Amino acid sequence: MAIPNGGLITETNEQYYAGSQRFLCEDAGGTSVFVATFNTDLIFGSYDPSSTDYALNNFALYTSPTSLPGSYTEYTLEFTVKDNVITTTTPIPVNSYWVVQLKTLDGGKYGDENAYGDIVQQNQGGYAYTSLSDIIDAFMTIYVGEGKLILDVKRTDVIFHAKRGLQEFSYDTLKTIRSQELTVPANLNLAVPQDYVNYTAISRIDSTGVKRPIFPANTLHVSPYQVPLQDGIGQITTDNFGDQLEGSSITNERWANANASLLAGNISRQQYNDIVDTLSFDLAAGQRYGGDPQYMQSGGWFNMNERDGTIMFSSNLRDKLIVLEYISDGLAYEGLDFKVPKMAEEALYAHISHAIISTRMGQPEYIVQRLKRERYAKLRNAKIRLSNIKLSEIVQVMRGKSKWIK
Repeated sequence: MAIPNGGLITETNEQYYAGSQRFLCEDAGGTSVFVATFNTDLIFGSYDPSSTDYALNNFALYTSPTSLPGSYTEYTLEFTVKDNVITTTTPIPVNSYWVVQLKTLDGGKYGDENAYGDIVQQNQGGYAYTSLSDIIDAFMTIYVGEGKLILDVKRTDVIFHAKRGLQEFSYDTLKTIRSQELTVPANLNLAVPQDYVNYTAISRIDSTGVKRPIFPANTLHVSPYQVPLQDGIGQITTDNFGDQLEGSSITNERWANANASLLAGNISRQQYNDIVDTLSFDLAAGQRYGGDPQYMQSGGWFNMNERDGTIMFSSNLRDKLIVLEYISDGLAYEGLDFKVPKMAEEALYAHISHAIISTRMGQPEYIVQRLKRERYAKLRNAKIRLSNIKLSEIVQVMRGKSKWIK
């Protein structure tokens, strides 16, 4: 279907896939008005490419006298944009063709293709989601009022409980796992992302693009949160204001100098003398008793440095390409425009209802318990739906489990 017909889809195929919308100007040499109907609002900084504000635009405007391929050029004369309405301020040719092109990763589809960005890609796949503001509006309409579950409630209370529910759902229910492709620098430290809550996995990407797991250091290493300076007798020193003086971590310096061979136990006698006693090395010569599988690997390790807000890597990962997968709480950037999966929409309604009723005085306990059970059941259903388990994929994996081991 190429043209919206009053359903939930409001963009044409050209708007959705190419990020473009075409217009035919039939005005007799005057100014013209173009109304953009994208799901994405137009952001306007300047019409002039030489202006620094021009980079704020999330679109480009093209025109052509014939609409033939290759005949479009960018329109750089003065125009204004307000509420997705583009208004030209100078006379334009009669029966000319116009295109509003949202920015895309591979450039625009018209003119000299300079509309670069990721606006179109951000909108793709959005039909599977609904905005948090729409959920709040629907809740106020359906659940609040005379003869309904909640007689009266402030919108600010609904917003608070909706955001709290979104945060809780983000940790183990919603698909809010983000990822970054990074290169480990020479100092082996990477700052955690700005919206970081907890990591899911960190992997090294090999030359074939396959991800190789990097394991947490856990019992191997710890990054001290405080590194107080001490005097000759071990007393912690302070400055003139009585505040504790801090130094650099020797523990982290030694970890940065370690390598995979040392950590896995593949070491020389001289190296061993500095770690444990010589007698143990002599008795275990030529033997590998007590090897711990969690350390018998060469993929590398990482450690969370809570003091500096960074991730520390072992030295064998220097200059390696890694992918950091982490959890965010879902509220870092989008606010009320955050997209909630439609499969979890009903669970969020149940969470808001229970949160509002359970925090009010004089509510019958059986109502509170009923809403609690309803919230639990709908949240469980949302987890199952969003787990994305496919029977065909499980069958494919289990086929390998039936092989005979000789």
